[in-house]
Amino acid sequence: MVRAAASRGLTHLAITDHETVAGALEARDIAREQAPELTVLVGEEVRTRDGDLIALFIERAVPRGMSVTETISAIREQGGLVGVPHPFDRYRGSLLRALEGSPFDTPVDWIEIHNARVMVGDGNAQAAVYAADHELPGVAVSDAHSVLEVGVAYTALDGNPSTADGLLAALPSAELIGGRASYYVRLITPVAKAIQRVRGNRRPAAPGGAS
Repeated sequence: MVRAAASRGLTHLAITDHETVAGALEARDIAREQAPELTVLVGEEVRTRDGDLIALFIERAVPRGMSVTETISAIREQGGLVGVPHPFDRYRGSLLRALEGSPFDTPVDWIEIHNARVMVGDGNAQAAVYAADHELPGVAVSDAHSVLEVGVAYTALDGNPSTADGLLAALPSAELIGGRASYYVRLITPVAKAIQRVRGNRRPAAPGGAS
């Protein structure tokens, strides 16, 4: 991932694996040694009771299975930022779809309004409308699950988004570069998940046994 991002001209790469920051921390160390022109932002995709959230600028994994408010609070305790991934995708843990588009009790920092893996339906369009209606910045992401997808879509920012404050300052003037992952590439994901299960790499259980 680090080599692919650097070779494709990206200056920052947010790594947000599900329920772990281990891969992101390792990638940050690799980038510092092998690709110093690339800054890795450590993050996590966290499954709340209602759907997924993105945490950025954290150093410890946030447990899955809490409420949206509890999850956001846990991210903020680390000085992290909070985004909403694929908010209306009908095939994934889409928070705003589950909440029927109701506003958040606790503020978030951005909405994904272009996710390259939203292949069917108008989930990206719904997200863009929601972000505009609630005056939230929108971002474009590749949501890469394979090296082939890195940089398919991205957000171009002025300033220096290497810190939480820097990213917040840059988001309002962001330029979104959209693209889509091919159906062929999407087929890689279930194969990769099966391999990880065989290796014993499963998602951590939620507190109290929640799914």
